[in-house]
Amino acid sequence: MTFFLSMLSKPARRALLAEKIDSYQKLAACTEGEIAALHGIGPKSYPVMRKALKEAGLAFREAEARNEKKIN
Repeated sequence: MTFFLSMLSKPARRALLAEKIDSYQKLAACTEGEIAALHGIGPKSYPVMRKALKEAGLAFREAEARNEKKIN
């Protein structure tokens, strides 16, 4: 299991794994809005995911559509 997954809550981990998001690269290929749409992802998950991506030299993909929300 990729390290960042072990730092997330069980519901958040299950939500990501259900979508086959099990690596930093797969997480970075998603926008925050796409992750927010997953059942089980809560607001405490975002700082963990952002920090993990930053340490790996990555970041969430930027939202392209106006209606896609960015989680603060």
